[in-house]
Formats: sequence, structure tokens, C-alpha cells
Amino acid sequence: MSEKNKLTKLEKAWVLYDVGNSAFTMLACSLIPIWFKALAIGTGPGQITSDQATAYWALAMSVVTVIVAIMGPIFGAFTDIKDRKKVFFSIALGVGVIGCFFGGIITSWLVFMIVLVITKVAYSSSQVFYDSMLNDVTTEERMDEVSSYGYAWGYIGSCIPFAIALGAYVLGPDMLGKISDSLSRNIGFGVTAIWWFVVTIPLLKEYKQIHYADTKPGAIGAVFKQIGGTVVRIAKKEKKILFFLIAFFLYIDGVGTIIDNCINIGTDLGLNTVGQVVTLLLTQVVAFAFSLLFAKLSRNYSTVQLIKVCIIGYFFVCLYALTLKSLIGFGILAFGVGMFQGSIQSLSRSYYSKIIPPENAGEYFGLYDIFCKGASFLGSFVLAAVKLAGATINIAVASLAIFFVFGYIFMSMADKVKNA
Repeated sequence: MSEKNKLTKLEKAWVLYDVGNSAFTMLACSLIPIWFKALAIGTGPGQITSDQATAYWALAMSVVTVIVAIMGPIFGAFTDIKDRKKVFFSIALGVGVIGCFFGGIITSWLVFMIVLVITKVAYSSSQVFYDSMLNDVTTEERMDEVSSYGYAWGYIGSCIPFAIALGAYVLGPDMLGKISDSLSRNIGFGVTAIWWFVVTIPLLKEYKQIHYADTKPGAIGAVFKQIGGTVVRIAKKEKKILFFLIAFFLYIDGVGTIIDNCINIGTDLGLNTVGQVVTLLLTQVVAFAFSLLFAKLSRNYSTVQLIKVCIIGYFFVCLYALTLKSLIGFGILAFGVGMFQGSIQSLSRSYYSKIIPPENAGEYFGLYDIFCKGASFLGSFVLAAVKLAGATINIAVASLAIFFVFGYIFMSMADKVKNA
């Protein structure tokens, strides 16, 4: 990286938060569901069946989605007040880290689930505040690159605490002095919580809010009225933002569905489970490398061009699923996902930062998060519907290509609208 393109101290501090929170993301997507079921399933007093545990887990994750969807824009509007963004971010970080730490020592599955819901709400809220900081930490011409570096280093950095947690879980009972399941859980949550907090310290020290709204929202009712006015304004006047949010909702739905169902895809095909997990871990490295590549490409190509490349890439990943039969094929599919996974997310974040009013970034990113979280159900519904209709998992995944077709169309429409 040339001297001109080197990250500033503040940009590095901002990027590091991606490294910190991604550790919790990895844990939440892999080991935490396993630990929850280990606590919940059984025949003793207060324990439940496997089917009940699965249902309660799905219900808990739905509760998180609803809470964040409602509270995101509200909290975002309050963070647009001068010097408030850092305060709200710090509170969300503190609640998330403490909740993560205590997750390792709780023995009641019900308390574990409640604490996890609080932790994930805090995590998601901190992400909204963090994304809205992008306008404050860098310039518009550097947003694509800085945002891409955040996702890139987040992918590779999250592997460090996760490797420790996974090692304690997998190797502990046999090779590390007979580490018990409860102790391995303590190690996993503890290491993740410490990592999450420590790597965030530079951002807490360096960040200062530059952009803020002139008016202050009053009571909650007034905030809802303000947010309603923003939604109406976007629908009627800010067509560029409207078309982009529709495009984002569509293509990020396809992205999320493929990522969330990777293990299910492999299981349906009867592939080796250990091989699938190893493949998905290697995907993190692929995502890291290609996020850095797209960061460099952003110096010479427009954000829209690069997002369209990612959309087209995912379109062909979906079609490739029609040929999927072996673990090698699964690896190729995972490689394709990794190529565009971080880039489409980071470029979407930076593009959105460029087209919204920076003084209202908190509120607008709250709305952005609704489209992101809300998208998670539609792709899974299509996948389930196609499967229930009797089709193979190959056809079900290929059917997701439609999301990228319409996402591309609306992205093109957004690009044609001139900036206000």
C-alpha cells in the first residue's frame, strides 16, 4: 500500500471493530447453538426435547430480529445528536461484551437464551452505530476502500479467537487434559469477549463525531414521527436511496440465504460434516483475500460497477449449485461465495454512506439494518418452498438466482438517479 493509500490512525481504529465483533459472529453462527442444545436437551427437571430446543432457538433469533428492527432507527436518530454516537456505541459494546462473558458461566438454558438475546441485540445495535461512523472516520473517495478493509480484516481476525474456542471444544476432552464441556464453553465465550473489547479500545480512544443533526429528537413519539417523515421523504423524493434499498434487500437476501444454509446444503447432499466445516473455515481466508482485492479495485472502478460484479458473481454461484454433487464441488461453491461475500457487504455499506445525508447517518443506517435483517426470511422461505414442492437442494439453491436478477435491475435504477 502506497503512502497515499495507507489507512490513517482513525481509519485503522474503525477497521479494528470489524475484527472484534466478527469474533462474536463466528461463535454465534457455530458453537453457541451447540452449547445451547447441550444445556437444554435432556430428561431432567426443566430440560426439553431436541425439537423444542430447535423451536425455542428459532424463536429467540426472531425476537432479536424484531427488537433490532424496531429499535435500530430509534437509537440511530438519538445518535445523530452531537457527541451521542460514541456514548450509544460504548453502551452497546459494554452490554454485548458483558453478556458474551457471562454466556460462558450460565448453566440454565432459559437464562442462557435470555442473555444471548440481550447480547445479540447489543451486538446488532453496536453494528448500526459503527456503520454510521463511516462518514466521520474517512472521506467519501476512500469509503469503499476503508469499508472493504473492515470486512477483510474482520474475516481473518475473527479466526484467531474462534480457533482457540474451537480447539477447546474439539480437542479439549481428548488432548488438552480432559477439559470439560463447561470449561470449554467458558474458554470460548471468555476469549471472544476479551478479544471483542480489547481490539475496540483504539476506536473508543480515537473516534469523534463530526456530522450531526441540527435538531434534537424529543420523546419516543416524536422520534417515530421523525422516522416516519424520513421514510415518506425517501419514498417520494430520495429515489436513489429508495431504489438502492430495494436492490440491497433483494441481493443481500440471496447472499444471506446461501451463507446461512451452507451446512444444510452439504447435509442434504450427504457430504462429510468435518469436511464441510473445514471448507467453510477456509472460506474466511478467501473472503479476506478478495475483500482486499476489491478494496484495491475501488481506487479505479466505481462502487456501482463493483457491486454489480458481485451480484453477477452470486448469480453464477446459484446456477453452479445445479451441478453440485461432491465435497470438491461444495468447496468450489464455497470459494465462489467467499470471493464476493465480504465485498458485496462492504461496498453496499460504503455506497449507502455516500448517498445519505451524513448528519442523519444514525437514523438512515437504522433503516438500512431493517432491510438487512428483514431480508433474512424471504430467501429461506423460497428455499423451503422449493424443497417442499419436491425439488432437490440443487434446484432450490439455483432458484435464489432470481434475487440477484432483480437486485441488479434495481441497482441499475439507483445508479441512473442523480444525487440530490
